[in-house]
Amino acid sequence: MKTWKLICVLAGLLAFLSGCHPEGRVYVQHKELSPNIEWLKKDVREFQVPIENTDHKYNPSVSFRYANGYQFQVARVQVTEVSPSGKEQVNAYELKVRDENGDYIGEPGFDIWDSEHLVEKNKQFPEAGTYTYRIEHNMPQDPLNFAMEIGVILDEAN
Repeated sequence: MKTWKLICVLAGLLAFLSGCHPEGRVYVQHKELSPNIEWLKKDVREFQVPIENTDHKYNPSVSFRYANGYQFQVARVQVTEVSPSGKEQVNAYELKVRDENGDYIGEPGFDIWDSEHLVEKNKQFPEAGTYTYRIEHNMPQDPLNFAMEIGVILDEAN
């Protein structure tokens, strides 16, 4: 009887956890920036994204976690994409953090905000393999206070 209860609990937990990611989400990873709730320009975060199918189209996003007190309307980031063959492409993005009224954008959790920012729609990767993404902040202030995590999300396009 104990084994059956354990199986039911584990099955329920697995169903719950698998439901936490939206359908079509193929990659998600977040990296902490600093225990001091700041992001230094020299603190570049790197992500390894495996791409197996070059026939699919994807919607890449950058996620940004920040705390109450973040003082800017946007977070400017520079994203360097390195293909499996070594070709580099650099893009600059503005992640909108506050709306026109000055209110924070994203999913709130007490004094922490999680935001996802679509940076390209229907991207088709030219080659299979592991793509490297390096993300750094491109703001005039260094360190960038109240920044907590940066991440990469890859969803299949509809």
